[in-house]
Amino acid sequence: MTHLRKMMLEELERRNYSETTKDCYIQAVEDYARYFNRPPDKLGPEQIRQFQAHLFTNRKLAPNTVNQRLAALRFFYVKTLHQSWNAAETPYPKKVIHLPVVLSQEEVARLIDSAPYPFDRVVLMTLYGTGARRAELTHLKVTDIDSQRMIVRIRGGKGRKDREVMLSQKLLEALRDHWHRYKPQEWLFPGGKWHTSQKPITTKVVWQVCQRAAKRAGLEKRVHPHILRHCFATHLLEAGADLRTIQMLLGHSDLEETTIYLHVSKRHLNATASPLDLLTLSTTNPEPPAST
Repeated sequence: MTHLRKMMLEELERRNYSETTKDCYIQAVEDYARYFNRPPDKLGPEQIRQFQAHLFTNRKLAPNTVNQRLAALRFFYVKTLHQSWNAAETPYPKKVIHLPVVLSQEEVARLIDSAPYPFDRVVLMTLYGTGARRAELTHLKVTDIDSQRMIVRIRGGKGRKDREVMLSQKLLEALRDHWHRYKPQEWLFPGGKWHTSQKPITTKVVWQVCQRAAKRAGLEKRVHPHILRHCFATHLLEAGADLRTIQMLLGHSDLEETTIYLHVSKRHLNATASPLDLLTLSTTNPEPPAST
């Protein structure tokens, strides 16, 4: 580990950043240094501008991804090296908000039923049944399943915040079968070829679980683990849950993050009549004008 990497990691840990964010920030700074083939502390504002242009022009990265890379560089220079950062010289690109892709309940059922292995099936059920992010799922422990209170404790989520979500009876039964099959000791989803490792599965494994099931299900939509989190929120909203409850279940710090599901909820869209339906229109089609 280089001295600079160690310094940055220490600053990230002091501020209690999540493991995912730490990895992302470290990789972003290493990528930046590799691009110029120089230590990052020997680079400055001109190189940051060049790198930002490279990310857009050559790498074709989305604005939100570029924002994340710039945030990592800003952390490195301001918090690790204690240097100034001129926001005017390094403007952040405007954030793009995309509506989430959501599967219907029938499609979610097809996805789960298409899992080729029992382990894959229970992973998909847990993603959908709890709304957990894939990094959160990999860090679930056996003791986080509370069958007495029928809750799942999700620890160290985004922003290092813990939360509790409901434990479905179907999920509880699936997790009991999972425990009898794999006998997990600490981590609910152990890694390794036979799922007997003392370490948990990685986020890459969760991604692969979704890909295998989606391929077998023949779903046309691009399926990844976060889609099941979107499905969890949207289907709750369509079932009548209020936004504040969904915000708490998802672990959103701002209710505005949760309101995006209003845009994809079939129940809320169908409850609003189109103004076209309120017009009184002729039932006859107009004759095309005569040609001259």
